[in-house]
Amino acid sequence: MLLKEEAQVPQSPDDLDAVAVRTWCSLALEALGAEREEIDAINVYPVADGDTGTNLFLTMESAAQALEAVFAAHATVVGPPPSVPLLSDAVRAMAHGALIGARGNSGTILSQLLRGMSEELAQDLAHAESADGADLRRALRRAASSAYRAVAHPVEGTVLTVATAAADAAAGTTAAEAARAAYDGARRALAETTGQLAALGRAGVVDAGGRGLVAVLGALVEALTGEAVASRPRVPHGLLVDDCSTDHADEGGPAFEVIYLLEADDASVDRLRARLDSLGDSLVVVGGDGLWNVHVHVDDAGAAVEAGVEAGRPYRIRITHFGADRVAPPRERVQRAVVAVVPGEGLRELCAAAGATTVLARPGEPPASGELVDAIRRAHAREVVLLPNDADLRHPAAAAAQQVRTEGVRVALIPTRAAVQGIAALAVHEPERRFDEDVVAMTSAAGATRYAELAVAERQSWTMAGVCQAGDVLGLIDGDVAVIGTDVAATARTVLDRMLSAGGELVTLVLGEGVPDGLAEALESHVRKRHLAVDTVIYAGGRQASMLLIGIE
Repeated sequence: MLLKEEAQVPQSPDDLDAVAVRTWCSLALEALGAEREEIDAINVYPVADGDTGTNLFLTMESAAQALEAVFAAHATVVGPPPSVPLLSDAVRAMAHGALIGARGNSGTILSQLLRGMSEELAQDLAHAESADGADLRRALRRAASSAYRAVAHPVEGTVLTVATAAADAAAGTTAAEAARAAYDGARRALAETTGQLAALGRAGVVDAGGRGLVAVLGALVEALTGEAVASRPRVPHGLLVDDCSTDHADEGGPAFEVIYLLEADDASVDRLRARLDSLGDSLVVVGGDGLWNVHVHVDDAGAAVEAGVEAGRPYRIRITHFGADRVAPPRERVQRAVVAVVPGEGLRELCAAAGATTVLARPGEPPASGELVDAIRRAHAREVVLLPNDADLRHPAAAAAQQVRTEGVRVALIPTRAAVQGIAALAVHEPERRFDEDVVAMTSAAGATRYAELAVAERQSWTMAGVCQAGDVLGLIDGDVAVIGTDVAATARTVLDRMLSAGGELVTLVLGEGVPDGLAEALESHVRKRHLAVDTVIYAGGRQASMLLIGIE
């Protein structure tokens, strides 16, 4: 097939280009955020666990983050005019972000729908700037067919049915016309799902995943036309997920949901599909080119993970026990709680022992705002102090705080930029104090703590301290590279001396996994000899992004 060239095919303002994809992704995230609770409330199939809306939101949030990273990279390119990605680059980034961040059955299928679209647009329009109505229709058709192939046992009356109806209805010269027709077709199909699945009919609801897809397609229409779609389907008055769960509970089903990313070749994944299909149900395997997202419901979670190990390298493994939240007895809200993001298991245990609800930030996998919202709710308190402990989490943390405030919870966000600042804040936390006084004291403690970290350079690059080479040890003070060295201990000593030259009373060291033996003792001895009257405390951080975290109070 010939690729369209810009000179041969003039671009319509209603066609889909990279900027429109970016707008679409942002609007879809906003729509799913607004409708998340309603979608959760009608989640009765395949398991009535009330998380479809949340999973779709988290999946789209990951897609948006990946897309923004591509735009940020292009913005640094020097040259006329302002550089933006090609359409194919934008849709590939969106699909890849959804793949690595996919949550639950619904999120996994959404990621495959986006991947199908990206494959079609990247194949036919690899060097084009935009896609028209015919292009979008082909992309939607490929999205639907690839999602069907990814599901081991497709069922009608689900998001798959809605996706197919959208693709069949899409028609128009421009992408905007095709998107509008697809959205209308999806809405009609969604309304019919109640009569297609017994579980939906008993509950009197439409399919939750299909409802989420309608929201995503509505965002596409708005991105291309600038006009919000008219009205969205509403949840029947008074319906709660608990009202729907009884029927499904009688049907039985696997006890665990298992999800993981998998690096494996196609042949190994084919064998994995057969193995997991024999172990459980709701099997969805999406992805390609060596990277896959695996989702299955099983009774033997260990066997599902072991099957992944036999196929390749599984990671980001998530295992959820169905019904754990539904069967838990209601508990009375506490007055105040602290929610802290922590970079490793060691600090997670430390903060939990101090009474904090923790969110684990795995290396390369910062928590999304939806995870922070869930943690705040899990704390079950009237007042919550949120410690993001990472400068890059300020926006997700602010969004989470704002969302939970609408639910009547009083949330104070302390802008901690490092885990050691969070430790300092947690150390002065006093639940018996007035909320405002406690927040002021914790904020002051965090602000009085300077922070540093040691990391290894992955590539040659320019820094504030000069040029570093791959493998160099970098000492970052307050987020900026201040020291470049070749030896971990020597670099750490230099960083400590620079920070303590401005004074300090307490040094906090958080050791990452794999630091040299004896490093903690050597640094403690160095501080004791060179800086009198300065105490040192040492914590084992476990597996974390930085080999060493340093705090100076």
